[in-house]
Amino acid sequence: MQIQIHPDKAALGRAAADEGAAALREALAARGRAVVILATGASQFDMLENLVASGLDWSRISIFHLDEYVGLPVTHPASFRKYLRERVLARLPVPPAGFHAIDGDAADTGAEIARLNALIAAETVDVCFAGIGENGHLAFNDPPADFDTTVPFLRVRLDDACRRQQMGEGWFPTLDDVPAEAISMSIREILRARRLVLSVPDTRKAEAVRATVEAAVSPEIPASIIRNHPACSLHLDRASAALLAPEGAA
Repeated sequence: MQIQIHPDKAALGRAAADEGAAALREALAARGRAVVILATGASQFDMLENLVASGLDWSRISIFHLDEYVGLPVTHPASFRKYLRERVLARLPVPPAGFHAIDGDAADTGAEIARLNALIAAETVDVCFAGIGENGHLAFNDPPADFDTTVPFLRVRLDDACRRQQMGEGWFPTLDDVPAEAISMSIREILRARRLVLSVPDTRKAEAVRATVEAAVSPEIPASIIRNHPACSLHLDRASAALLAPEGAA
């Protein structure tokens, strides 16, 4: 795992986007097409803004996303489909080759998961952009995360720490408004991506970053598993890196 510490969130976002865009260009040159997984949330604002402006040929790139709340309509301000349509699709110069949205309010959640699993099973994912939750989660795999399942997408319950984070970021007015379940990409499916690019800014992520980098790899710290990936970069700002030991921050 490569750790990069940037002076601020803006620099972090530029560097993470540049790294991911370079990997996508390599895939386009090699195969003529590429597949990317996009994350959402406040940690991804700067990265996505730069990725959209990177000049990539999106007509040859298919997009999946990491997770979505169960039961939340696409019109809700916290919908991740809405987030990506507004922050990515609406700003691209051309439509992507595909946008495989997670339909969180599908009438049959099991059928929706089966549809997603069939789609992504046929793909080689070139880049997965992600973040780390305040509770150390990766996607919506809250602790203790399932490190063993090979199912690409699964239905998960959100723990209280995760739900409080969503409320604290302003996506929901009260804790009771935060859905209790989500459809999430699994840990092993995330690790199947050829490259992982994580953007993790802000002081409130500092303890989760410290645990991810320095504690034992464990389902109790889901993001710690990224240390086992052969091509993973962790982009931090000074605030999120503040608790790292000097050797971890080197």
